[in-house]
Amino acid sequence: MDMGLKLKNRKAAESKLSKFVEDIIVPPRMVDIIVDGEVNEEYMRTLEILSKKLKFVAVDSMVKSSQALKDVQPELERLRQKAVSKVFEFIIQKLYALRKPKTNIQILQQSVLLKYKYLILFLKEHSKEIYAEVRAAYIDTMNKVLSAHFRAYIQALEKLQLDIASATDLIGVETRSASLFSRGKETLKSRSSVFALGERINILKEIDQPALIPHIAEANSLKYPYEVLFRSLHKLLMDTATSEYLFCDDFFGEESIFHEIFTGPFQVIDDHFNTVLSNSYDAIGLMIMIRIIHQHQLIMFRRRVPCLDSYLDKVNMSLWPRFKMVFDLHLNSLRNANIKALWEDDVHPHYVMRRYAEFTASLVHLNVESGDGQVTQLDLNLERLRMAVEDLLVKLAKMFSKPKSQTVFLINNYDMTIAILKEAGTEGGKAQLHFEELLKSSIAIYVEELLLEHFSDLIKFVKTRASEETAATSAEKPTVSDAEPLVKDFASRWKAAIELMHKDVITSFSNFLCGMEILKAALTQLLLYYTRLSECVKRISGGSALNKDLVSISSILYEIKKYSRTF
Repeated sequence: MDMGLKLKNRKAAESKLSKFVEDIIVPPRMVDIIVDGEVNEEYMRTLEILSKKLKFVAVDSMVKSSQALKDVQPELERLRQKAVSKVFEFIIQKLYALRKPKTNIQILQQSVLLKYKYLILFLKEHSKEIYAEVRAAYIDTMNKVLSAHFRAYIQALEKLQLDIASATDLIGVETRSASLFSRGKETLKSRSSVFALGERINILKEIDQPALIPHIAEANSLKYPYEVLFRSLHKLLMDTATSEYLFCDDFFGEESIFHEIFTGPFQVIDDHFNTVLSNSYDAIGLMIMIRIIHQHQLIMFRRRVPCLDSYLDKVNMSLWPRFKMVFDLHLNSLRNANIKALWEDDVHPHYVMRRYAEFTASLVHLNVESGDGQVTQLDLNLERLRMAVEDLLVKLAKMFSKPKSQTVFLINNYDMTIAILKEAGTEGGKAQLHFEELLKSSIAIYVEELLLEHFSDLIKFVKTRASEETAATSAEKPTVSDAEPLVKDFASRWKAAIELMHKDVITSFSNFLCGMEILKAALTQLLLYYTRLSECVKRISGGSALNKDLVSISSILYEIKKYSRTF
């Protein structure tokens, strides 16, 4: 029994002791690998064993007081120092590879650096100061490499920029003031894009397409409005940032490195963007960029990568004030417009009005799908723009000497504006409804003016003498002699007058359909007046003598139908 007990105790002691010996001993093979071995898979496995031993002697208080440790500790320390310096040199060498021109950074990160992820962890645990050096070296390298990368890309993009608007391209500036000779030919094509959206909206469908490759575009001598370059630059930024952010998180296990690396690239992009922004007078381009940033924020959100949040917010916050400033330039160009210079003796739609309509339609169209608070702000601004352009239009109309020309001018302009706003989709919005009201009232005024031109006596008579109240009360009941000249006059020339009105309408209105609607309204109004005259004649004593001269209502109706058939 005694022997059995001793054996049991020895076994217990041995299992504890062998564990201790195994943990503390430094085998020669391990020393060889760490001192002379190459940094590879086996080296990293050996580092893990060394790391365990270093932790073992550091943690256990019983171990700390043991004789064995005094023996081993200097060896362990020398090994730790050797391992740390070897790992440091190895990583720094790999980082230099990142600096070589034409290196594909992402491939190097993914296929080389990530394999040696454990080395970083080893440094973190066993040599804080060397880890800090490696971290600083990586940040410095990537900051320089990426800054240079973005700087080169931006310089290449700048050659592709198509200038769209200068400070004088405003809604209320007369076209003649800029001399035709000073402007190159290529700009005339882009003049329309100052106010009209046209093809430019397509960039919003290409939000996530690969970035432009500048030398290919340059070889094909293509030029782009700035928002296209803006999207490319930000697409490149998003992809680079996403890849870098995920790598830093994986390799160093800390995200904060990302922001230190990107101070450089952000600065490069900011410098470029602020220069462009301070020279941009292209309100539609600015609004497209606001939409692009909004889409890019959604892409980053879907990628679940938060590293660009504050940067994209900042860009968005710098775009709005600039947009507002350019918008106000347009607004003031209308408020302070030079009426004499803008006026042309022509009742057809005025180019200022076309610009206004295209400009409003573009902005409305761009903001149909965005539900952010800034849009209500935009609505208020568009409302102010509408009031300004309306005032200007009325002032221009007053330059015509004839009241009828004034009305025709207003109708033509309102009609064109409504047509353009309708194209912006159902959201032509408040402005469209407003112009429809104005159009209605102007048409009513025109119809009266047109009829007064041809049938003023008839209308005066019907309005003053023919209604039943005046007939009943006033002593001067209309007599046959009052009505006779009117009836005969109408019978003799009503067809010719309608033909003249038709001609007048066709030459006055640029939109044929609108003109036909107006003619129909005029003829219907004429029919009403004439019906009242006929009824009055029937009430006059002895009026039956005029029956043979009265034109039957059905023949007037037939004539009206003939004209409405023409469309």
